[in-house]
Amino acid sequence: MGYNVVMYIDTIPNRNSPPCILLRESYRVGNKVRKRTLLNITHWPPPLVEDFRTLLNGGNAVSSLESSFDIVRSRSHGHVAAVLGTLRRTGLDKLLASRRCRERDLVVAMIVNRILQPGSKLATSRELGEWSGSTTLADLLDVESATEDELYAALDWLRNRQDGIEQALARNHLSDGVLVLYDVTSTYFEGHTCPLSCLGFSRDGKKDKLQIVFGLLCTGEGIPVAVEVFEGNTKDCMTVEAQIRKIRERFELNRVVFVGDRGMLTEARLREDVRPVEGLDWITALTAPQVRQLVEMKTLQTSLFDVFDLAEIHSPDYPGERLIACYNPFLADERTRKREDLLQATEKELDKIVAATQREKRPLRGRDKIGLRAGKVLGRFKVAKHFRLTITDTGFTYERRQERIEQEAKVDGIYIIRTSVEEPVLSAEKVVYSYKRLSTVERAFRSMKIVDLKVRPIYHRLAERVRAHVFLCMLAYYVEWHMRQELAPLLFDDTDKELAETLHDSVVAPAQRSPQAVQKMQTKITEDGFPVQSFQSMLQCLGAIVMNRHQPKDSRFPAFDKITLPNPLQQRALELLQISL
Repeated sequence: MGYNVVMYIDTIPNRNSPPCILLRESYRVGNKVRKRTLLNITHWPPPLVEDFRTLLNGGNAVSSLESSFDIVRSRSHGHVAAVLGTLRRTGLDKLLASRRCRERDLVVAMIVNRILQPGSKLATSRELGEWSGSTTLADLLDVESATEDELYAALDWLRNRQDGIEQALARNHLSDGVLVLYDVTSTYFEGHTCPLSCLGFSRDGKKDKLQIVFGLLCTGEGIPVAVEVFEGNTKDCMTVEAQIRKIRERFELNRVVFVGDRGMLTEARLREDVRPVEGLDWITALTAPQVRQLVEMKTLQTSLFDVFDLAEIHSPDYPGERLIACYNPFLADERTRKREDLLQATEKELDKIVAATQREKRPLRGRDKIGLRAGKVLGRFKVAKHFRLTITDTGFTYERRQERIEQEAKVDGIYIIRTSVEEPVLSAEKVVYSYKRLSTVERAFRSMKIVDLKVRPIYHRLAERVRAHVFLCMLAYYVEWHMRQELAPLLFDDTDKELAETLHDSVVAPAQRSPQAVQKMQTKITEDGFPVQSFQSMLQCLGAIVMNRHQPKDSRFPAFDKITLPNPLQQRALELLQISL
């Protein structure tokens, strides 16, 4: 599809009247040539028409035209058209509401703005303002001057429709027998009045902040389908029951394979929430202590990995389950290096405590004081089990527990996938690959929390508003996911993931990129000769396509808008997104 646009002046003869003079654009879509009228300039003075015609034909008529027009407004348009066009092409606007209404338009505006320039609802209302808006978003959706209160009301409207929207997404992207990926993350909360915010484990390193927890359900390809927000002190495993109920009752799926990590699908959750559900298979992994136990009981012989990096084993401790043991030497080296770094960092701090007990002036004394200081060090580096401490009122010594270190090192690089899926359905390699697909959910969390959509910080005070805010960010990621797939030839993203999978010597080995992706990384140039972009830089590039409002100085003539002609890179992006400006 092409977008070569030519502006020209067309004279339409009238039989009994003066000819009609129109300012038009001609452009090609596929094999068809189309045209649209921008302005009726029949009443312009003839010299001005001729000057304008000369300018359009490449001549020099600036002197007359500059004195005839003012550009009264210039707003970014290309990135708005790209995101809004993708949203509409996925049908998301119709999933929000089958008929257009003010609330739907405001929610769509918030989704688009969350991708373009995430911010508070106040910042969004300013972006939609008549005089403060920098993009064409408000004009395209007819939501000019939307107030902050209107946006909050639209957010409440969205929250009330969340169940129905998630069901529609599930109908579009899930079916019986598919993989359903589920993972949980947390993020910090600003304030102290929301009932969902609690002190809990902070994955963002904000231990002093209240937290909220949210879990994301995705397809095997990483398309987000549903999200649920929990109180900040909720354990990961305690969110599983609600997701299974959602899959079976709301999404009406009778057979799925539920994939979750080892901290979520614990033995208790499998026993109480998962196994009793007919038609629900699952894939997860054993914890490190469970792996060590199998090694100590000789159920898993590490010599199995001398030739192969993957082996299926059986254990009476896990009846009716398949256990696929995997050995990743790169992971083994990384864990060995990290453990040694932590041990050395701990010893460095413990040496300071030893020196403090031996100094001449004001030496550190007392079991409680010495123990408190040592406890802080061990709690910081999380390797207390590898040290033996001797604390007295006047002294402190330590030593490594080498036997425990060697015991832990035996399982470095080994992980075991456990599943209820029978072999005819999924081979051992497919089971491992399915579990590793959880990385797509983690990628979604990174995009939602840090890179693109910035779900945090959260300032909402009402629990339902917090839930609606997180759901809005999920819908924005839904649009972004589809844009990334289509823009992949221009981005650092891999365009041939199926080929990349076949390049693996083993599914256990680290993922590899296709030759095309490697070439893009090395040369920073796409196959079409364009500079490779990140998703954000691609949006900025499209944002350079602007819409200018031209106002003739002669008040008898109306103002008209003109869009910047896209450069080759912008045009290629629009072609990939199937967007017409």
